Amino acid sequence: MTTVRVRHGAAALAAAAVLLSGGSPAAHAAPSPAPSPTTLPAGLYGTKDPTYDGVWRQSLAFMAQQVAGVEPHRKAVDWLLDQQCDSGGFASYRPDPAKTCDPKTLLDTNATAVAVQALSGVDKPDAAEPGTDRVSKAMGAGAAWLKGVQNEDGGWGYNPGSPSDANSTSIVVSALAATGHRPGDITSKKGRTPYDALLRLAIPCDAKAGAGAFAYQPDAKTGALVANGDATAAAVLAGLGKDLQTRGAEPEQKPTCVTPAEPTAERAARNGAAYLATALARSGHLDLPPMPGAAATAPQPDFGNTADAVVALGAAGHGDKAAGAVAWLKKNSAAWAQESGPAAWAQLILAAHTVGADVRDFGGVDLVQRLNATGPAPQSVPLEEKAEQQEAEEEPGFDVWLVVAIFLVAGMGIGFLLSGRKRNRQL
Repeated sequence: MTTVRVRHGAAALAAAAVLLSGGSPAAHAAPSPAPSPTTLPAGLYGTKDPTYDGVWRQSLAFMAQQVAGVEPHRKAVDWLLDQQCDSGGFASYRPDPAKTCDPKTLLDTNATAVAVQALSGVDKPDAAEPGTDRVSKAMGAGAAWLKGVQNEDGGWGYNPGSPSDANSTSIVVSALAATGHRPGDITSKKGRTPYDALLRLAIPCDAKAGAGAFAYQPDAKTGALVANGDATAAAVLAGLGKDLQTRGAEPEQKPTCVTPAEPTAERAARNGAAYLATALARSGHLDLPPMPGAAATAPQPDFGNTADAVVALGAAGHGDKAAGAVAWLKKNSAAWAQESGPAAWAQLILAAHTVGADVRDFGGVDLVQRLNATGPAPQSVPLEEKAEQQEAEEEPGFDVWLVVAIFLVAGMGIGFLLSGRKRNRQL
């Protein structure tokens, strides 16, 4: 049975909707029936229902294409731009972009953050003044919206006004860092930074369980911090000031968990990397958390979080500790990605990129080709493909221009010959 990973936030959109209505949060969002591919908007990557992940999967696709040397099709870029509300924020998906966003539009910090980062890497049409093109305006408006909905504790929740969580805070921090902002300088009305929020969710190194990891949020009843692999991978990137498109750090460093007298975001991030290294060493992958209330079953591998853990370890300089997980993903992830769609292919590309693995031959699979096939044909092809095309064009064969040149030279020679004969007759 193929395990399909829900996007970052574990479908918190549905949970947030319940919270706002005063109910109990759902553990996972119930997926809507997938519409026919013919009903999906032009420019969107993937064929499944985009209600909960339309902007997310489009943005991840762009970021993965960018690290692989591919420029997304303009139609795909326009689709993402059209999803933005006038406020600068993005919802998870807006089926009718022509309809103006209103107070009922459930804006999404995660979608906004990844969209801002994804747009930062796409080609920007020439404009009279730098920063006046539509892409640059969208990036600026998105970043401004994110800073405007920061919680008092310095972090962000999945939706504006919801309690801060490690995933949302980390994704926003990484996106702001990737677009030239200094997250540590972004403070709430109470003077708290995003790193203040993250440090409150870091599990101490002397804890009996989950030492060094990050919790998604404190337990609602006890306030206890429970290790969460997804939250930890995201927080490692944020604490190091890096993002999903990062390349492995050098030199390799030994992962250790240390609790200094004065905790810092970077130290907490390195502690998180040490937790991930230990977790991956057991089986080469992370496991899906058990469903609340469900009967106990054998642990199921979590492909998406395993790929994210690889990115985090590579960013922290522990590429050697990610080698086992990379080997496991090469062997086992293709069926999962094929079932899950563009975001899954993108996660694999980003993981491979971070540790220097071949995205064109990842366990025998061309990840870039598989991702490109889920949406509009890219505007440009990877550098490798361009080189192959150029090499093919340079192979020996019938060269039309050579023949044309020969005829031109021959024509010139004939002209000189006739001219000479004419002069001879006149002498």
